[in-house]
Amino acid sequence: MNVYDQAHSLAAAIRESEEFKQFDQHKKTVEANPELHNAIKDFMSKQVEIQAAQMMGQQMDAEAMQKLQQLSAVLMQDPAAAQYLQCQMRLSMMMADVYKIIGEASGMDMGMFGGQQG
Repeated sequence: MNVYDQAHSLAAAIRESEEFKQFDQHKKTVEANPELHNAIKDFMSKQVEIQAAQMMGQQMDAEAMQKLQQLSAVLMQDPAAAQYLQCQMRLSMMMADVYKIIGEASGMDMGMFGGQQG
């Protein structure tokens, strides 16, 4: 069994998954609306900044958190944005599960994906 062939098979299975298909469909809808696309990109950028700060042990800025929550509430009012973000979350969860399985199999999990350090 060739690991690279199996990786390509896994990639194909991911592309054929319902999670990916729905994500891709909603991604195209969002990308067709530049204003919405930019608002989601801004939201995701702010979200990553806050997550990075948390990972580095920095104190969270209450104002930044409030702005992120407000932006999230505004985006969730738009059905296309809400569907896109929900599909993105489902795809991310599936990918995290796949990474966890691979990490456990390789002994490289080290608790990064919710597993126990070993």
